[in-house]
Amino acid sequence: MADKPIGTVMHWFGKVSVAGVELTGDLAVGDRIRVAGHTTDFEQDVVSMQVDNQDVTSAGSGDLIGIKLESRARVGDNLYKVT
Repeated sequence: MADKPIGTVMHWFGKVSVAGVELTGDLAVGDRIRVAGHTTDFEQDVVSMQVDNQDVTSAGSGDLIGIKLESRARVGDNLYKVT
């Protein structure tokens, strides 16, 4: 089954390896995601995310989240939920 697009990276906070992502779908801690762009392509499990600096276990379409990533993401990269 194909990966489902669920958001776009809007900002990268390099010192803490956190991406600011605008969601277009649902995402929860424990989901497997793929970050892909022109020079980016990696998968990882979601271990933590925040909305307005508060830890959350899930977020939905329209939410702006911060998500801890294992590798560098770039503005404009797409976020996919691996199914």
